Amino acid sequence: MKVSEQPRLARELNAFDATLIVMGGIIGTGIFVNPSVVAARAHTTPLILTAWGLGGAIALMGGFVFAELAARRPQVGGLYAYMRDAFHPVVAFMYGWTALLVSQSGGMALAALTFALYFNPLAHWHAPAIVSAVGVIVIFSVINCLGVRDGSVTQNLFMVLKIGVILALIAGGLFVAPAAVHAAPVSVPAMGFGLLAILGTALIPVLYAYDGWQTASFMSGELKNPGKTLSRGLVIGVLAVIALYMAVTVICIRVLGPAKLAASSAPATDIMHLAGPVWEWIIAIGIGLSTLGFLSNQILTSPRIYYAMAEDGDFFAGLAWLHPKTRAPVVAIALQAVLAIAITLVATAFEALRASYQSILDGVTAIDFVFFVLAAVAVFVFRTRDRDPGPATSDIRVPGHPYSTAFFAIVCTAVVGYTMYAYPKDTLPDIAILFSGIPVYYLWRRLKTLRPDA
Repeated sequence: MKVSEQPRLARELNAFDATLIVMGGIIGTGIFVNPSVVAARAHTTPLILTAWGLGGAIALMGGFVFAELAARRPQVGGLYAYMRDAFHPVVAFMYGWTALLVSQSGGMALAALTFALYFNPLAHWHAPAIVSAVGVIVIFSVINCLGVRDGSVTQNLFMVLKIGVILALIAGGLFVAPAAVHAAPVSVPAMGFGLLAILGTALIPVLYAYDGWQTASFMSGELKNPGKTLSRGLVIGVLAVIALYMAVTVICIRVLGPAKLAASSAPATDIMHLAGPVWEWIIAIGIGLSTLGFLSNQILTSPRIYYAMAEDGDFFAGLAWLHPKTRAPVVAIALQAVLAIAITLVATAFEALRASYQSILDGVTAIDFVFFVLAAVAVFVFRTRDRDPGPATSDIRVPGHPYSTAFFAIVCTAVVGYTMYAYPKDTLPDIAILFSGIPVYYLWRRLKTLRPDA
């Protein structure tokens, strides 16, 4: 078959799909758990709300950064393509390398295992959690092999269900559960380093919860008019998540109060317990579905990175193969599934799920925010290079640039530095994997030079 006759990715997704993919990449289980972590670190209602509001503003700024990048470089692979075009192919390879070995595969494994821990008791199924976890990875991988439309419809369905669960939590906490009897308010520290330290510490779990908007950029090759649909979907999707998260935070404070919220290990469950048994059952099912929806999003989006790498000749050529009928990157999807299952088996074998969840999350967040910094720098690079931006790139631009873009880069740098300082055992191995991509890239290039026919 000639190169020109090779099947291409099917552009079947619209702005609505892009918006739900953005939201699906962000909303997992974090919003059901992290409010208690934030309350434990911020202590008072004003600081709790400030942390979530500031985190939302940072996420929105990140959304605008990626929206402008999507408008300027609407190629397959999203963030991978931005790194390649702004800096050097080795930087893009490092991103794809860590996505495959750390961030995307590890996130999928944890999502699958978390779902199994919720699903098995609710279904009264006594099989080991590993059976359910591996099963959902396989099922969603097969669905995505049927084509991007089937995968997107599945992802969208779960995203709508997640929104419904969050709205149920808000309704139950607002209209059914009794309001907390608040204790004497804790005084807010005076403006200074101490206050900034408290806010900075509270921002870490907030940014964990907001992380994930970048995964939608991987779908550029399957969006209709990606320069506009993706950029608009990023901004609208992030704004919608901010609204939902702020509402959940207000409900948590209303029903539990800052002190009880800080002491709770499962604030959403505690709120619905006060609302009644039916509401408690709804939130249990909802958290399981939310985790499943996040897994669906990851399986839909992640393989497009490896497809783009293979198309550039920087990874195994078979990963760029598309099924002639479904036009889905089935080899890339299969590779992602195999690695996610392998990590799932390892985590289960060592009974490390609960112990390793936070450590893997810290490592994944450090890696993600390294590339958020580079994404912000890429905006400066492209604005310098693109003297004549043209109509496609004038759709959405970062407001307040260059100051806002620089602020976003500084905040992301601080997050990376803090996680490496506070959790070196969790983050340094992943940073090492990140930099291991450099020799692997040049070794790959060297082998290609020696054996161009391989």
